[in-house]
Amino acid sequence: MSRCNLCPRRCNADRSSPVEIKRSICRGTDTVEIALVSLHAWEEPVISGKTGAGTVFFSHCNLKCCFCQNHEISAEGRGWPVTVKRLTDIFLEQQERGATCLELVTPGHYTAEIITALTNAKARGLTIPVAYNSNAYELPETLRRLTGLVDIFMPDLKYFDSRLGEKYSGVPHYFEYASKAIETMFEMVGPVVIGNDGLMKKGLIIRHLVLPSHWRDSCACLTWIHEHFGDDVTVSVMNQYMPIFKAGRHPEINRKLTTLEYQKVLRHAESLGMTKVYMQVGVTSEAKFIPHFNGEHVAAGS
Repeated sequence: MSRCNLCPRRCNADRSSPVEIKRSICRGTDTVEIALVSLHAWEEPVISGKTGAGTVFFSHCNLKCCFCQNHEISAEGRGWPVTVKRLTDIFLEQQERGATCLELVTPGHYTAEIITALTNAKARGLTIPVAYNSNAYELPETLRRLTGLVDIFMPDLKYFDSRLGEKYSGVPHYFEYASKAIETMFEMVGPVVIGNDGLMKKGLIIRHLVLPSHWRDSCACLTWIHEHFGDDVTVSVMNQYMPIFKAGRHPEINRKLTTLEYQKVLRHAESLGMTKVYMQVGVTSEAKFIPHFNGEHVAAGS
């Protein structure tokens, strides 16, 4: 890939050049890298079902979240290279394993290769829904290239106040770009559709991770979602924040979320009249819920 401008960073980096890759943000090369292929049981019930979502974790990321639970692959770049042909096979193998859907995790910087692989996989019999799981820091024109190939979008809406994006994720104008991206996603797939089997076939699940000390920003995110989409989307409000990676640089988030902070956000969702809301119960802020990025099922025959 020459001169990459897939995301709002618009690095214009030549991803075939080792020198230019170092000045890019995501550090992705012109070869797809994957850290894990798995059946993931811990997504929302309409995504995981009984057998698990067929997750494909792509290496690298265009955000630099100081609290990233997947920092091993997002910031540190752990992963194994695959060809587009192998990527096609991986998609079909997930269907053969009984996955409820094919879930692409942080895939935006490999858009061109994913388009080719999905097109080929569908021609060879891929029929399960394709879910696109991203941080929402995307460009509408890049997303629209996936029209007809993606059925479900699972964007994070991390911050309403973009100053928090600059502070914790090293990214300018986060909300301005994320909000437009989420609106584009909705235009592409429309309201939520649930099948007779209870699984999601189409639509959006907008996720929001509540951060310590910032429950008011979380409430602002929910207000924006409700004002723009009503009950045409599902919202997942998460309490699984852990003060890991580089979170210790910021004392206000260098602790776990309190029950009271989380309840304030849930009560706000209720006051808005939101009905399609997932909440997390019990202790979810534990390392056991973080996948092991060991390259499982990446290579053929693994």
